[in-house]
Amino acid sequence: MEGAGKKVFTVQVEDGKPRKDGRPAVGPVFRSALSKDGFPPLEPDMKTSWDVFRVAAGKYPDNRMLGWRPVKDGVIGPYIWKSYKEVYDEVLQAGSALQHLGVKPGSRIGIYGSNCPQWIVAMQACNGYSLICVPLYDTLGAGAVDFIIDHAEIDVVFVQDKKIKEVLSPNCKSAKRVKALVAFTSGTSEEITSADDIGMKLYSWNDFLKMGKDNPAQPCSPKPNDTCTIMYTSGTSGQPKGVMLSHESHAMYVKGVDLFMDQFDDKMTTDDVFLSFLPLAHILDRMIEEYFFHKGASVGYYHGDLNALRDDLMELKPTLLVGVPRVYEKIYEGILKALSELRPLRKIIFNALYNRKLANMKAGFTHKTASPFADMLAFRKVKARLGGRLRLLISGGAPLSNEIEEFLRVTSCAYFVQGYGLTETLGPSTVCYPDDMSLIGTVGVAATYTELRLEEVPEMGYDPLGTPSRGEICVRGNFFTGYYKDPELTNEVVTDGWFHTGDIGEMNSDGILKVIDRKKNIFKLSQGEYVAVEYLEKVYVFPPTVEDIWVYGDSFRSMLVAVVNPHEENTMKWAASNGLKGSFAEICKTEGLKEYILKELQSVAAKNKLRGFEYVKGIVLDHVPFDIERDLVTATMKKRRNNLLKYYKPEIEKVYQKLEEQRAAAKSK
Repeated sequence: MEGAGKKVFTVQVEDGKPRKDGRPAVGPVFRSALSKDGFPPLEPDMKTSWDVFRVAAGKYPDNRMLGWRPVKDGVIGPYIWKSYKEVYDEVLQAGSALQHLGVKPGSRIGIYGSNCPQWIVAMQACNGYSLICVPLYDTLGAGAVDFIIDHAEIDVVFVQDKKIKEVLSPNCKSAKRVKALVAFTSGTSEEITSADDIGMKLYSWNDFLKMGKDNPAQPCSPKPNDTCTIMYTSGTSGQPKGVMLSHESHAMYVKGVDLFMDQFDDKMTTDDVFLSFLPLAHILDRMIEEYFFHKGASVGYYHGDLNALRDDLMELKPTLLVGVPRVYEKIYEGILKALSELRPLRKIIFNALYNRKLANMKAGFTHKTASPFADMLAFRKVKARLGGRLRLLISGGAPLSNEIEEFLRVTSCAYFVQGYGLTETLGPSTVCYPDDMSLIGTVGVAATYTELRLEEVPEMGYDPLGTPSRGEICVRGNFFTGYYKDPELTNEVVTDGWFHTGDIGEMNSDGILKVIDRKKNIFKLSQGEYVAVEYLEKVYVFPPTVEDIWVYGDSFRSMLVAVVNPHEENTMKWAASNGLKGSFAEICKTEGLKEYILKELQSVAAKNKLRGFEYVKGIVLDHVPFDIERDLVTATMKKRRNNLLKYYKPEIEKVYQKLEEQRAAAKSK
């Protein structure tokens, strides 16, 4: 047996403090055991994001760095690669071209498009020539692009070909301030003319690099405290806010991951491969890629269609996969579907092998040693569905259900961990330890350069000095330097050196954290009861016929209602078993399905012992999932609650009207 004895992940460095002189109560402060004597100093040659790449390019010049799949005549080809030296040479050319255009250190440079090698070349050119990289979400509309170009005062935009028209659109009024557009490949003659008309030069990628090659300039290395990037978070309401991240903070992240990984026998190597599909404009993918570059490993980009991601998995055969919970939910559903098609005896064997391996892992065995027989007989097929080489899966962006995390830890034949963080904290503020089953359902413990504590939220009844300890998650250590041009908002969320995340956590006496709620996603019903809506949505998403759900209520009503996206496959099975025929959209319009799903929601509410006012009383069904196109969710699939209300308000009002009529009728009897 392995793993005897209790593992120590954290050290407590300060005691909790009760409420005093108007200051809220706070819980004890925890720090990673890797930093028990203080945050480790950075290496002299590794203090900026540019250092991370520059050193790797010198150390691993011939290693494969960036891979992509070219499309020819509509056919997607195999991955082709650029080496570290090839990318470094292009970075110098791009940086030299920017200098030739007269772009000065400290200027803001936009990058707008899907993940690809050109994205990284532009980013590293910013790093090497002391320019500030400003990513634009590929999924943002022209309105947000217009806002960011103006707010950040962007001088040059590197842009994916199909996005050029959005920058040149009349709706993007701020484009007039941009000196040049650099296409990821090339623009059309019409786009070149349109750019000329507003005094902007549109360069093809090759012409821009040639300009830099013909006018070489030495890099202008940044200082550790210089701003590396302004990363605009899409947010769930209002205009995007610009999160300023320093070069030193990027270097601290890399050093922190190094120290964390040094604890384990299973080492990362230059043969490791990462499949990148979360937006590079999102902090999680950006920081994973920076660490891969530091190690001289390879990053392959998906070909642009998330629905065909499995094709990229099978072609690239990555060793690391990083996704938000929805990605792993889809994988889980796919595996369960395959299991449902097995013969009864094979199902029994699979379940027996699963339970045996799970019991061994809970007893302290690693995923590799818990049951090699089960891996060979059953779980290697799960691994094969994910490309066959995966060694590590990471989930971030939102909490993942315990059931799915446990299932993938047992069946993927790879390490599986969750983490927690925000753009403001450069991604992971906490991290789980591989193969430690006691951390299932948690987001782990403080990362190397992070301190954590909980702060009282009296209006929600959360007390960090109570049992269990609950409150707003606050972070100290490696985080952002502030919101660009918004000191008021910065001071609102950072007090006494602590960043207030807005998330609600539960922490045990060992400093292990769970995310249980969101401070802002709380509202009061007319009877004065507070409702923590994100918690309810996690409960209500469990019925098989529910794909996603948005729960709504306000202080003028006493009842909750919801909009439900039904699960297509399970809904069609229900329809067939109940003699209903028609398309998925037609089935979703039937009163029978609405009544069935409402009963399912009420059943799951009873099982989870929800209070009466937390029961959903009426629902709207929409067969179209909440999507970015209708601006109902962010690029990381967080619900835009204000937009959801605007979009569904007519249907919501009808549901409330019907509920009031039913209540009035009941009273009159």
